[in-house]
Amino acid sequence: MQLEKIISISGKPGLFTLVTQLRSGFIVEDISTGKKASISNTSQVSLLDNIAIYTFDQEVPLFEVMKNIAEKFDYKEAINHKSSDNELKTFMSSVLPNYDVDRVYGSDIKKLVQWYNLLQKAGYIKPEAFVKAEEPAVEDAEIVEEKSVEKKSAAKKAAPKAEKPAAPKAKASSSAKTTVKSTQRKQG
Repeated sequence: MQLEKIISISGKPGLFTLVTQLRSGFIVEDISTGKKASISNTSQVSLLDNIAIYTFDQEVPLFEVMKNIAEKFDYKEAINHKSSDNELKTFMSSVLPNYDVDRVYGSDIKKLVQWYNLLQKAGYIKPEAFVKAEEPAVEDAEIVEEKSVEKKSAAKKAAPKAEKPAAPKAKASSSAKTTVKSTQRKQG
């Protein structure tokens, strides 16, 4: 799931996809309706990729929390965000057992559930969306690094260094030679 292009705009309901950036702001697209809108640079925008949930140990990225919700609810819609506080807290403890109950408020859980359900309805929540691109193994990375080093050294050996012509030295400017002049007259 590409959370790096999905944003929340303070004061506007729903989630938006960032389409492009302008001088005076952004063009965004509502993920539920598909309508495009322009917002100014002064709007408070939060990238979902930068949001994390507090736990007692660390901060867990929103991507991982969404993945936990999707696996628990079999990639279907979760509970309603208008559920009671007790239901929401029970939901949160089942999805992220060690979340910090003092720092994660009921309004935060409501917003999380609402965002998850919006993303699910828009088609962003599916099993292949949570698979991260695999990085090459350490051995493979070392081989790639060695090949790039070999290519660089071969290129250096093949092309001799061109000598740069010496730049002419600039003469000292007259402003550097100025002396302090006295403004007093000698009276005699």
